Amino acid sequence: MKPEIIFENDAFVAVNKPSGLLSVPDRDGDEISLKQLLQQQYGRIWTVHRLDKDTSGIIVFARDETTHKFLSGLFESREVEKYYMGMVHGVPVPDPGTVDAPVATHPSKRGIMIVHKKGKPARTDYRVLESFGPYSFLQFQIHTGRTHQIRVHMKHLGHPLTCDPWYGNGEPVLLSSIKRKYNLSKNQEEERPLFHRLALHAGRLVFTDAMKQKHVLEAPLPKDMKAFLQQLRKWK
Repeated sequence: MKPEIIFENDAFVAVNKPSGLLSVPDRDGDEISLKQLLQQQYGRIWTVHRLDKDTSGIIVFARDETTHKFLSGLFESREVEKYYMGMVHGVPVPDPGTVDAPVATHPSKRGIMIVHKKGKPARTDYRVLESFGPYSFLQFQIHTGRTHQIRVHMKHLGHPLTCDPWYGNGEPVLLSSIKRKYNLSKNQEEERPLFHRLALHAGRLVFTDAMKQKHVLEAPLPKDMKAFLQQLRKWK
């Protein structure tokens, strides 16, 4: 999984992370992470923020301590615009809408988050870009950075992200579920999934750096999500 560099200068590097790759090393240390791959290329780098392992898209690492402190401060003070795209089950209403619901750690399930009144404030704006009946393609803007925020909020709304194993049913999307009169080809024993991973992509970050330069960093949709969208449009 060679990292795709979106932008780099002496202060930071922005990367389009593929789904299935850890942002930073986990506790077990069994899997290679994006940070480790970048360290092979850049030497020492600093973690500014993270993406879930199965979320694809744009992530930024600092290349010196001063930039790390500055960029971390921007994220903490909510001065970074963060936009995601994702596929959910059903059609959320209202459209556009906002989920303003505090997020807390699950009391007994490790790594799982829940909406809870004693949680930390969390706000997610969403709007439907395209609707396909059983699925909708959404843009999200998150104003806080809680763990699994979009995933938790969409479950709370009753429209979990497609193929989310923790907050949805985790089941792969099959062409037979959207195409009428679907038949297996003669060479197939079983149907191959049309899409089978968390349908969430970090598409854009907007911020102003320490030199007062504005950055609009964008990561294009990965091939698997594009193909998923094309099939939904085809059989809508």
